[in-house]
Amino acid sequence: MTRIEDVPADVRADLAAAGLDEDHVWDVVGRALMEDLPQRPHHDPTSESTIPADARAEAVVAAREPGVVAGLAVAAVAFAMVGADATISSRAPDGTRVEEGDVVLRISGRTQRLLVAERTALNLACHLSGIATATAQWVDALAGSPTRVLDTRKTLPGLRTLQKYAVRCGGGVNHRSSLQDMAMVKDNHVIAAGGVLPALEAIRGRHPGLPVEVEVTTLDQLDELLALPEPPERVLLDNMADDMMSEAVHRTAGRVPLEASGGVTLERAGRIGATGVDFVSVGALTHSVEVLDLGMDLVER
Repeated sequence: MTRIEDVPADVRADLAAAGLDEDHVWDVVGRALMEDLPQRPHHDPTSESTIPADARAEAVVAAREPGVVAGLAVAAVAFAMVGADATISSRAPDGTRVEEGDVVLRISGRTQRLLVAERTALNLACHLSGIATATAQWVDALAGSPTRVLDTRKTLPGLRTLQKYAVRCGGGVNHRSSLQDMAMVKDNHVIAAGGVLPALEAIRGRHPGLPVEVEVTTLDQLDELLALPEPPERVLLDNMADDMMSEAVHRTAGRVPLEASGGVTLERAGRIGATGVDFVSVGALTHSVEVLDLGMDLVER
């Protein structure tokens, strides 16, 4: 396998522009490729038996259904990593909305190595594009409202950075990426601390300046937080009905951003947006999303 320096300069520039650490991407792609190439030397018996070593070809990756693409630069890293000596003649920018049949990547290189990297490249691009597509559906459903869709920490181990990037490609907003970005007081913390206010006070005493979000399930709990001289930086409305969320927005009057969570579905998105909450967090964007079907075919000469 090659080095990160062998990745085309425009691909590396796009990774940097996306806020992705190229060493992290290299590590993720490398671990994925090792699932297909666990033994040294890293060879593919099928491709090496049927295709001359010096053969070169052009391949196109196309959408087989409508959606939003993401992760094509990450996919390009897979081809570079296996030594495909590839040239990318066209690549749709991540975040592009595509229709069935649209070509999103056109690449030429060593035929054997293109096929070695094919499945890893598609696995990553299809998964990330599925996240971007699902996010865009929420963005569309919330259009005209003040509500933005958030992701969560319900991500696949090792893929959080890429999954949250795909959410941004779909027009969504990232919630905290780690436990250290923001304190979030949930029901178990309340039980352990002996109440919402003791939990909030304990965090602020130990970690001054750290943003805090507090989960509430009733309007009385919300009122208790709003009565504080310094309310938390955000309040999560957990499993509230639409009318209760509307009342929460009325009582808060813009003093604290409100986030809806729990029991949210795409079918309910319009009603959630109509309540006026600032955010809705959707774990399904990353923990159980369907892939966007992309396929790679060699171009017949």
